[in-house]
Amino acid sequence: MTHATEAPLTELSFTVFGFISRPTAEVYEAVADPGQLSRYFSTGGAIGRLETGAEVTWDFADFPGAFPVQVLEAVPHRKISISWPVADEGVTTTVTFEFEPVDDDVRTKVTITEGSWQPTETGARDAFGNSMGWTGMLAALKAWLEYGINLREGFYR
Repeated sequence: MTHATEAPLTELSFTVFGFISRPTAEVYEAVADPGQLSRYFSTGGAIGRLETGAEVTWDFADFPGAFPVQVLEAVPHRKISISWPVADEGVTTTVTFEFEPVDDDVRTKVTITEGSWQPTETGARDAFGNSMGWTGMLAALKAWLEYGINLREGFYR
């Protein structure tokens, strides 16, 4: 039996997804609009709409300090790509949100992919932590849009 030689690991990435029982336009707006994003995710406040070329700020009440976010691409109702610095690694990661209509656009599949983590112990820790964070964001997005509940409040503190 022969084994294929694997290429060396040069970066870490992950993908999470979830289904929201709302049309893609509504789900996209809940992510792109800073007023809505501040209600369920960036609970310390979001400044600036996620539009191609914009630099916005996200602040999390439960994690002190605002984060600068660069919007690489925003395709209404379909895709948002952002980048932000990783403090521990000295690098920037790229996060892509994809919005896919399901069941004649009654529901939306939201897929979030983040990449460019260094294949180090610190990079793995930070990637796993952000994977948890984006999964929590998806759950909070679902609870907010479907039931008007803010799941993040008190979750991390």
